[in-house]
Amino acid sequence: MRIVLAEDSTLLREGLVRLLAEEGYDVVAAVADADRLLAAVAEHRPGMVVTDVRMPPGGTDDGLRAAVEIRRRWPGTAVVVLSQYVEKRYAAHLLADRSDGVGYLLKDRVAHVGDFLDALERVAGGATALDPEVVQQLMSTTTHGDPLRALTPREREVLHEMAQGHTNASVAARLHISQSAVEKHVNTIFDRLGLSHVTGYSRRVLAILRYLGAG
Repeated sequence: MRIVLAEDSTLLREGLVRLLAEEGYDVVAAVADADRLLAAVAEHRPGMVVTDVRMPPGGTDDGLRAAVEIRRRWPGTAVVVLSQYVEKRYAAHLLADRSDGVGYLLKDRVAHVGDFLDALERVAGGATALDPEVVQQLMSTTTHGDPLRALTPREREVLHEMAQGHTNASVAARLHISQSAVEKHVNTIFDRLGLSHVTGYSRRVLAILRYLGAG
């Protein structure tokens, strides 16, 4: 897959270029700011974009806004956003319009090369991949309106894996239970969250968005 990479840290950018190249990805452009990211995508039309959230020219959420714009202008482009810290609103913004082929990962995840590459593969395949730390923070919420209060511990475990983009078969393998058991838990989760009769949208992602505050 052809990738455009955007990261203003030279050290991290060059490290990612080398890592991706070693894993067989074709990094067609590596840039340091959001404006050049948009220009590179317009020129190369890559299959995937990997971008930092905070970068020039504004130094705030320029990379995130560029990622949202890329998904609007080139909807077939998979997007993985890297962030230094857990920012639930960023994840919500990224997932708000479409949920296929999108990932939100912490930069620390890059150090766990296997996990990082696995997330890239899932996003490239059209799945949604949220960083485990983001999911963990969502799962530990204890506010009065927390929709997770209705879920059993096992259902929380299943949702934790779902939110990282794992299929039912993958969830079953990771939790050492049968796939049919996972399917029953998933259906129960949708029932408890009032999503069983939703059509036209991914119920899996709607469940995640509920916790992100965007649904």
